[in-house]
Amino acid sequence: MILNMRFSWRLGFRMLLVVVAVALVWVRIASLRHARTPVTKPITDLGATMPLNQPGGGVAPAEAYEVYSALYQAPMHEPLAFSEDSATDIPQVNGSCLRPAAPQEHEMTDAFVAANQQSHRWEQNLSIAQGYRLLPHSELVQVLTCLATHGRDVARCESYKQLRYVRFLGVPGFDHAHTRALVSVIKNCGGMCGSGGIFAVEKAGGIMAAISHDRFHPRL
Repeated sequence: MILNMRFSWRLGFRMLLVVVAVALVWVRIASLRHARTPVTKPITDLGATMPLNQPGGGVAPAEAYEVYSALYQAPMHEPLAFSEDSATDIPQVNGSCLRPAAPQEHEMTDAFVAANQQSHRWEQNLSIAQGYRLLPHSELVQVLTCLATHGRDVARCESYKQLRYVRFLGVPGFDHAHTRALVSVIKNCGGMCGSGGIFAVEKAGGIMAAISHDRFHPRL
């Protein structure tokens, strides 16, 4: 009986040691996994949180024509062609490219986002001395194809061979005095080719003109 009691005690002690060892190993593994797992900040999906260019905006507001007419008064060394549908580059409406600081800049930014929630339709109301083409969606696809392929289809691209870009214009976002505004211009030369951004403009002497700013870089 004494022998059996000693055997049971030793067996129980060994089992306790095994349980403790397993527990220590599990805690060690868990701590390593926690240490190696980087803490990542969720990426904001601007397409979901700030949807712009949605259909149904109707005709572009009259005041918008005055702004773009003034910006394109200087003659250019290329024909001008604009998309009939307004559009602004959504990824640029965030902290990396558009960083308002002063109250007036915040005011323009909020107005710009509100104005471009929906895509608007431009009409032939721009006053540009050198003239321009306004391209409806049905024609726009063909023009961008011709630009991307450098006019390979001669028959279909003949009337577009002088074009270098199609410009997509966003609806301006004004400050409360309507003397400053943010505008968006995207220059598309077919496929992934192009440039553009969001720019600040200011009315001086009754005329709107692009202004240089450390947060808004004019390259129209």
